[in-house]
Amino acid sequence: MKKQNMNTLKKTLRVVAALAGLALCACGGGSSSGNQGSNPMGWDAKPAWTPAPPGSGGSGSSNNSSTPATGDNTVPVRVDTSTGNVNRLLASIKVCVPGTQGAPQCVTVDNMLVDTGSTGVRISARAIRTLAPVLLTQAGAVDDKIGSAPIAECAPFASGYTWGSVKRADITIGSKTASNIPIQVVSDGAFTTPDDCIAHGGGDLGRSLDVMGVSGILGIDNFAGDSLDALTKAVPGLYYYCPTQNSCVSTRMLASKEVTNPVSAFATDNNGMVIRLPAVPATGQASVLGQLVFGVGTQQNNALPANATVIALDKYGTFRTQYKGQVFNESAIDSGTLGYAFPDNAIPVSVNGLYTPTSTLELTATIEPNNGSSAPLQMPFSIDNANNLLASGNAAFINLGQYFSNSDDNMFLWGLPFFYGRDVYNVIGNAKAGKLVGPFVAF
Repeated sequence: MKKQNMNTLKKTLRVVAALAGLALCACGGGSSSGNQGSNPMGWDAKPAWTPAPPGSGGSGSSNNSSTPATGDNTVPVRVDTSTGNVNRLLASIKVCVPGTQGAPQCVTVDNMLVDTGSTGVRISARAIRTLAPVLLTQAGAVDDKIGSAPIAECAPFASGYTWGSVKRADITIGSKTASNIPIQVVSDGAFTTPDDCIAHGGGDLGRSLDVMGVSGILGIDNFAGDSLDALTKAVPGLYYYCPTQNSCVSTRMLASKEVTNPVSAFATDNNGMVIRLPAVPATGQASVLGQLVFGVGTQQNNALPANATVIALDKYGTFRTQYKGQVFNESAIDSGTLGYAFPDNAIPVSVNGLYTPTSTLELTATIEPNNGSSAPLQMPFSIDNANNLLASGNAAFINLGQYFSNSDDNMFLWGLPFFYGRDVYNVIGNAKAGKLVGPFVAF
């Protein structure tokens, strides 16, 4: 992505689709702190129990191998071969016309990519063909003087953009519902793509959802909304109001009308979430079943362990990684990226961009907050030959890596391999978990 785009959009959707030859990374910085300023959460979520000590096998352990506790705040997530791809963390959601919960005004959407590197629900129009036309189209952009023109969004990524209408829907995940929130319906064909959206380069990535084998993106990162900058200025190539099908005008937005993180809109367990995945052997595994747990420190099954490593995130939702003497200030722990994504010219690369070393590489990088609020942490990781791994037919791998470089070589993405065998906690900006205030990631 061009450097000017780095200053116009927060990192929404850091998905790296290596097998599709794409880097779906929204690597802009324009939303600054996301929508933290509009986040109403300011309560202290104190659990009324004592978490089990580390290693005891209780639900408070950040690396326990036993079955974690379940509750009304959990939903299953999985990695398998159903998408024809690997290391895709998937969940199902229900999308409804606001205020309804039954057919024909609801659709269950499977194969939603669970992404801790993006804000909001983005669904391919093909996945909700019958529902999309009856969802209320969001209107009322700040710069729309009449106030009735539909709103559309262009989300820029490292290798292209998504374009589509902003609509309102009830999003139900497990037993939790985010009521009447803005979502993006990708590639719905409602409006002609503006030139300054196309100018991001790389083409319309909405079509790539089919290549990835997913129905859309379930963006549950550390922010409530996807752009703070758009609240104060009309950012070219971001939000638009569209008076006609062929005329869309760049606009400022209201926080309540931006594409929204559904977790932040839940009535309870809304300060963040936890992803729990079991360990995977070095040779890979055919499938993995894990948990998405809503809330941090709100129920017995989501208590933050006393010995957890906590990494404060900056206003872009990122931290610093140092690897082989290079500093990557735009780093993220991102479930939507299928491998460890970073540039290293010393490692052989396949035609699809995956690393193919002749033998397993045992590597180490240092991670730390950009603000220096905690000490650097040495983090080991492995990279194996992707061609050999993929030949196994397995879907879950802890040692996939991809050559990934943005315009200023400043990004290191700790993708889904990082999540295996860990509990990874994400707390939303301005929300509290005990005495800690988000945004932060912990493990």
